[in-house]
This record gives sequence, C-alpha cells and structure tokens, in this order.
Amino acid sequence: MNSRGFPVVLSSPSGGGKTTIAEGLLAALPWLRKSRSTTTRSPRPGERDGVDYEFVAPEEFERRKAAGAFAEWADVHGHSYGTSKAFVEEACAAGLCPLLVIDVQGGRSVRRAYPDALLVFLMPPSLDELERRLRSRRSEPDAHLEARLRNAPAEIAAGKEYDYIVLNESLGLAVEQVGAILSRERDIRS
Repeated sequence: MNSRGFPVVLSSPSGGGKTTIAEGLLAALPWLRKSRSTTTRSPRPGERDGVDYEFVAPEEFERRKAAGAFAEWADVHGHSYGTSKAFVEEACAAGLCPLLVIDVQGGRSVRRAYPDALLVFLMPPSLDELERRLRSRRSEPDAHLEARLRNAPAEIAAGKEYDYIVLNESLGLAVEQVGAILSRERDIRS
C-alpha cells in the first residue's frame, strides 16, 4: 500500500446529493477523512459551527486566504468557501484520503494544486429533479435557490472535466458506485 493518500473531490450542482453521498462513503470507507469547509455564509437550520462547516466572517476568510491557508477556495452563490491546506496535507501524509465535498470551481483548484487528486462528479437525473430536491430542502430564500438553479447547467457541463461521472438517481446505488470507484482507485495507486 502506498503510504501517501490522495485528495478525493465529490462535486455536483446544489441539490445533487453530494453531502448525503459523502456521509454514506465516510461510513463505508474507513480510510476516507471528511473535510470541513470554511465559509462566509450563515448556517442553515440544523448546521453546527465546527461540525458541518466552519462559519467565519468575510474578513477572517480573506485573512486566511491571503496567508495561503486554503488548499482551494472559491466564491460560490455569493459566499466564499475554502478547504484547509493543513488538513489535506496531514491526511495525505497519514495515508488517508481527504474527502472534499465542494463545487466545480473548487474541484478545478484542487486539480491544479494536487494533480493526483481523484475527482468524481454526481450528475442529477434531470434539472427538474434537481429543482424539486432544492425546493424540498426549504433551507434558503427563493433568490438564493433561483441563483443555484441558474448556475446548475454550467456546473453540469463542468462534469466532463472530472475523472468519473456518476448518475445520482438512487442514493444507495450512487454511494455503492462511488465507493467502488474510490476503492478501485486506491488499490490501483497502492
């Protein structure tokens, strides 16, 4: 087994199921480590600071960005998001695979910073289904939801830049398929 891990990126448009699928992968694959993004957006109902995300003021985010503390960062839907460079480096050095659940902008940044990263894109079954999922969350104002829906086609088009595309029609099947991909890639790279 190769002693060094590699970053794993899981992306989809908002509502594409990446958070739920990541939870399934983390439960099934003990060598994955969940990355917690830092963001300037406010918590959604049920989200906890330091658990789901690290919520910071825009000024603090900018300070960290200027200090080079992020492996990747992006402005998405009017808020900043970033992944700790120290977390990625420490996980890989320990032989683990950090799982970054991020948008396509972040995926591109990770690919540039870590050429050995594995990128998996979750494709929604349709834009109508994506809209249904987003509306059923009832987690944000309509203006934010509309922005996410407007951005979805470009995010879907960016899926072709990823190593693998998995159709997320059934959560259980998608977790199984992505898990098989990650396990196979880990074996190949060992």
